This record gives sequence, structure tokens and C-alpha cells, in this order.
Amino acid sequence: MTTLYDLQAATAQGANKALSDYAGDVMLIVNTASKCGFTPQYAELQKLHEQYADQGLRVLGFPSNQFGEQEPGTDSDVQSFCQINYGVSFPLFAKSDVRDETANPVFRYLTEQAPFRGFDTSEPSGKMLHSFLSEKLPHWLGDDSVKWNFTKFLVNRQGQVVGRYESTVEPLSMASDIEALLADSK
Repeated sequence: MTTLYDLQAATAQGANKALSDYAGDVMLIVNTASKCGFTPQYAELQKLHEQYADQGLRVLGFPSNQFGEQEPGTDSDVQSFCQINYGVSFPLFAKSDVRDETANPVFRYLTEQAPFRGFDTSEPSGKMLHSFLSEKLPHWLGDDSVKWNFTKFLVNRQGQVVGRYESTVEPLSMASDIEALLADSK
């Protein structure tokens, strides 16, 4: 049976990075985009990185252009944008697809382990995203794949996916969940 640690992902610099390099750490894996309404979440992801990296949190960004072509630039463009606008210092991987047949194997694995449970439609952004997808891409709501940019997956120190947070969930609201995982010994 494949585990997250069996997978690799291409870095923005073109090398392959084994996810087993993060064994023993808590990972927050996020698909990102530079021209999305949720792009300001980069600031909160960076805050989480700064606050918890020394305790073992690894924020890993995976840029994707699959949602409204909101990540049109090169890997170098993405790196520059994130550094200049949000001071991002956590790893950003190479652009890749995160849904459908061409999905990065990391995201195929994550969505198998943490199925889509819907949006919180009591929140305005959750209601808006659900309505948009219902109207424009209704078939997307019927599977477990990533629905939009900034879907976040939380992975414990043993490499198990323990949480999925949809695009509308602000990263800082996940702090208590992250702290609980960090408190678990290796």
C-alpha cells in the first residue's frame, strides 16, 4: 500500500523531492495560485510557517493553474511573486495539476485519504464557492478531488492525512489543530 512517504514531487527548481524527507514532521500541504481571491492566504500560511517551523511544521505549497487559470506564470514567476508580496519562505513546488487524470500523485493520494465533505455554506465565501461550482462545474461537486485553489491538507508526524480544509478556511483558524499535532511526540 502506497503511503505519502513513498511519493516525490518536482520542486520549482526542477529537482525531485521525496516526501519521506518530511517524515516525523507535521505537514500542511496546500494547492496555491497567485491571482485568486484566496491568494491573500499566503500571508497566513507564512505566519504559520514562521510560528511553528521550529516545532516541526512544514508548509508545502503546490501552485496550480487548473482553477480559472489563476496561476499563469512560470515556476520562477510564482517564486518571485510569493517572495515579494508575501515574504514566503516555505517550499513552493513546481506547478502541477491537482485534480482529474493529470493530478499530481501527491494530490491523488491526499484526496483519497481525505474526501471532500462539502463547503461551510453558513459562511459567505463557502456559499459563494458552492454556488459558483454548482452553476459552472457541477460535476466537480460529485467527487473527492480538489475543488479550488488553497485547499489545505494536514498530515501528522506519522504521514497520515488527518484533516482537509477547503479553500474558504483561513489558515490561522487551523492553529489549534496544528498545535495538537505538534504536541504529539515523534
